[in-house]
Amino acid sequence: MKKISFLFLAMFAGIVAFSQSSTPKKVNLSKRDADHFVFQIASNFWNGAPDSVTTFAKKINRSANVYVMYDMPFKTNPKFSVALGIGIGTSAMYFKKMETKIGSTNKTLPFIRTDTGFNYKKYKLATSYIEIPLEFRFMSKPEDPNKSFKIALGVKGGLLLNAHTKAKNLQTATGAKVNGNTIKETSKSYFNSSKIAITGRIGYGPISLFGAYNVTNMFKDAVAADTKLVQIGISFSGL
Repeated sequence: MKKISFLFLAMFAGIVAFSQSSTPKKVNLSKRDADHFVFQIASNFWNGAPDSVTTFAKKINRSANVYVMYDMPFKTNPKFSVALGIGIGTSAMYFKKMETKIGSTNKTLPFIRTDTGFNYKKYKLATSYIEIPLEFRFMSKPEDPNKSFKIALGVKGGLLLNAHTKAKNLQTATGAKVNGNTIKETSKSYFNSSKIAITGRIGYGPISLFGAYNVTNMFKDAVAADTKLVQIGISFSGL
């Protein structure tokens, strides 16, 4: 958490530095669209999850987010703007020789090791949220976003739409194939229905590196460890 806080503070300091070193001037924004799509490819991490769980998670846990956002430049200095949007955010954790029974009636969410018996070659826990992102942005050349250095800090709130597990290709402990069936289980009972995350991105033109840290717990109190989703990835956006 300290490293993440330091990163966001460094990005904020960068925005301040650019604002102090640049003199506002009148620019022509007539050719710049106010609304635009944001598409993000991310790798997911669970901050706070115990080693007994993360040991069985794969190193790269891919997912994607997509938003429609409306950009509102400041009249006093169009290098700065505020953007509000709506979209879908997803996350996925891929496990090797571990299952999580989200449809269970236990008081706590079961994470079950399967390394000594039958297990699934492919197994993931996925969630999707409807999200509302809000960003405070800096753009070095507001009249030409495709040739502009960009920094953005923000926050987003989300409501849980779906949580499910997907298991595929049952095999023995030694890796011999048993069958190629796909098993899917859907339940939101162990998950908090809403979330809040702080976000940041830095880049040039339409491509940026982005990060998002959930300040709220992914799971309900007492059903699992205090687990917060972290996303790091690449963002594609016109603004």
